[in-house]
Amino acid sequence: QVQLVESGGGLVQAGASLRLSCTASGRSISSYAMGWFRQCPGKEREFVAAISWSGGTTAYADSVKGRFTIARDKTKNTMYLQMNSLKPEDTAVYYCAAVPQLNIETRGHKYNYWGQGTQVTVSS
Repeated sequence: QVQLVESGGGLVQAGASLRLSCTASGRSISSYAMGWFRQCPGKEREFVAAISWSGGTTAYADSVKGRFTIARDKTKNTMYLQMNSLKPEDTAVYYCAAVPQLNIETRGHKYNYWGQGTQVTVSS
């Protein structure tokens, strides 16, 4: 069983940066693909970014491309999301997820494990 815990959320002004972390416990996630998703109140969860098991392949939603960077550190069993040039429309609860497969995965319903989420609020 894999437990995921997100951290790093908070309240920032537009244009600021935040770095989210997702730390796994229970077992190594070195052979897992991982991703970040977000959800606003009253809206469906949406894909943000994903990374393959090796870290060599990444994918981003068009809305965050060029501003967000996903990365992972296998030695720390941790995944990151560096968010720059934040906009009010980035406000959401951000969730990390993991799936035991090598290839990158952008579809939320394919993920087996989810964190509890961390709130990101961007004021204008």
